[in-house]
Amino acid sequence: MLLDLGRLLLGGLMLYFGAEWLVRGAAGLARAFGVAPLVIGLTVVSYGTSAPELAVSVSAALDGKSDIAVGNVVGSNVANIGLILGITALIAPPRVDPTLIRREIPWLLLATASVPIIMLGNSIGRIEGALLTFAAMAFTWLTLKGARQGDGEQAELEEVDESSGRLTLFAYFLLGLGVLVWGGDIFVDGAVGVAKRYGMSERVIGLTIVAIGTSLPELAASLVAALRGHSELAVGNVVGSNLFNILLILGVTSLVRPIPTSFTSFPVDLLMLGVVTIACAVSMRGARTIGRPEGGFYVLLYAAFIGLVAAFG
Repeated sequence: MLLDLGRLLLGGLMLYFGAEWLVRGAAGLARAFGVAPLVIGLTVVSYGTSAPELAVSVSAALDGKSDIAVGNVVGSNVANIGLILGITALIAPPRVDPTLIRREIPWLLLATASVPIIMLGNSIGRIEGALLTFAAMAFTWLTLKGARQGDGEQAELEEVDESSGRLTLFAYFLLGLGVLVWGGDIFVDGAVGVAKRYGMSERVIGLTIVAIGTSLPELAASLVAALRGHSELAVGNVVGSNLFNILLILGVTSLVRPIPTSFTSFPVDLLMLGVVTIACAVSMRGARTIGRPEGGFYVLLYAAFIGLVAAFG
């Protein structure tokens, strides 16, 4: 037990410092290259902070633990909106880029709606995995294409040295990303160890402990970004991470090994995923700030989700 608690503490410290370095590097690179922070959050930061979910889901699928593989994705997406966006809004209300409702939110709604559909065959096979992975690549390409064309709000430029400045910022980004992912892994090991000592099922562990643990990089990155005045990066990280969790992580995991699962295994959980995603879309309906009342509502939704998972555990 003491070893597991030590992992929780060490992982938490690594998450904090990793987030500081990642946000400093990502925001600096956005300014240096004249790219909107939203685009950086939707792509580079989202890919990086979703790495723990990818590692956990692939490992769980290879070990035959399909409930953890799927529960990790569903639980992480609910946590990203209910917990991460909620806490971020409570501490430092983030501003929404008006292009989100036109470009990224439809992708998020479609991706979320696809989850119960691909479960109807009682397995997420390689064909579904290939389609999801292709959709992830298409989303990334379209987002970067829009950035090159100057679509959306451009980052406020600061003079950054062309060579050493950008290299230093890139080093900060890579170091922060590495520490975030490693810290998240250590934290999850400790959390799962504690949970198993109390006899929690794989489904509950996947939807709660593992999901929260693998979402900690998103939480740390979003909070630090919002507190440092990079709210577009924070919002983009949440939206992009949810998209990649479904499209890339479920896609790649089922390509590696088909996942036996069904809609009836996660009825309440998928319902809550739909509710929080629709609530997120409503909050991002235009150029506005997600206020503290909305943040409190998201946190309450997540608390209800945890209560339902425990009740149906």
